[in-house]
Amino acid sequence: MRILVATDAWHPQVNGVVRTLAMMADAVTALGSEVSFLTPDSFRTVAMPSYRDLRLALPWPGKVARLIAQACPDSIHIATEGPIGFLVRRYCRKHGLPFTTSFHTRFPEYVSARAPVPESWVWATLRWFHRESKAVMAATPALAEELRARGFPNVVLWPRGVDTALFRPRPVDLCLPDPIFLCVGRVAVEKNLEAFLALDLPGTKVIVGDGPARAALERRFPDAVFLGALQGEALASVYASADVFVFPSRTDTFGLVLLEALASGLPVAAFPVAGPRDVIGDAAVGVLSEDLREACLAALEIPRRACVEFAAGHTWEASARAFLDNMAIFSAPGVADGPAEMAAQDHDRAAGLACPHVS
Repeated sequence: MRILVATDAWHPQVNGVVRTLAMMADAVTALGSEVSFLTPDSFRTVAMPSYRDLRLALPWPGKVARLIAQACPDSIHIATEGPIGFLVRRYCRKHGLPFTTSFHTRFPEYVSARAPVPESWVWATLRWFHRESKAVMAATPALAEELRARGFPNVVLWPRGVDTALFRPRPVDLCLPDPIFLCVGRVAVEKNLEAFLALDLPGTKVIVGDGPARAALERRFPDAVFLGALQGEALASVYASADVFVFPSRTDTFGLVLLEALASGLPVAAFPVAGPRDVIGDAAVGVLSEDLREACLAALEIPRRACVEFAAGHTWEASARAFLDNMAIFSAPGVADGPAEMAAQDHDRAAGLACPHVS
């Protein structure tokens, strides 16, 4: 199967969506399918007003159509509800092509934290965006159930994985006072970092990540250590150096960093909300409490080995297989011979492009 993934979130952004898509593509390729990406790399971009480090693509329909034809996909997956996602959705609807989508980000909460826009308006837009999707992929059962309750159709599960070869326990010393309480993620208002940084805890608080709130938080909490955005071995080493992973967000749909921390041997301290609750479940690898300080201190008593063993059950291969199973709807009888193929043929002839998958 040749899959085209359309996404507004891509390198050099450092976030869970980008890491998820990149790791999924590697795992899907290892299983014998092909993945290509339609990303902001192909378009002019502008900085987002409230988040200068994030750049928004400015795509146009003609180029989107050419890129889809050049990719020659058997299946199309739209990963984000941004400008690229909207235009690829428009193309698919125009030509009768089926597509799948995924729900990564709670935009209603994020938008309302920055602008006086009712969350109900944003939810209505998201329902419209996903309503024609053949499969709306959600990372956890709780998120899937919430989306169904909000009127989203065709919701299916797409669990996440972790690279245990990279994220693993190892002897690392940051030369900071112990214990080290670590938080990894975007440094922005929706991540609720103040709830962590304001805690009275022993040792050192460490923040890995960057974002629009970093400068203000560094001024307010000078005792915390801000390391900026890290990737690869540098990020894995910081995980391994810490004692507890603190996840103060109340809005994340999953939190890929939770699996990375657990694979590194870090117990989790978090609020008892959907993201961490779905990842950890009843496993004794974290403490979820409305008293985040109590959770942090109690997590120090959790054996690191238990965390590593828990994370070992979440592989990217299993995640990739679930993704491919969700895409298999395109193999349903009649799809290959229906109006979708004819529309694609018409487009390719008009564009002067040959595609063996649709010709």
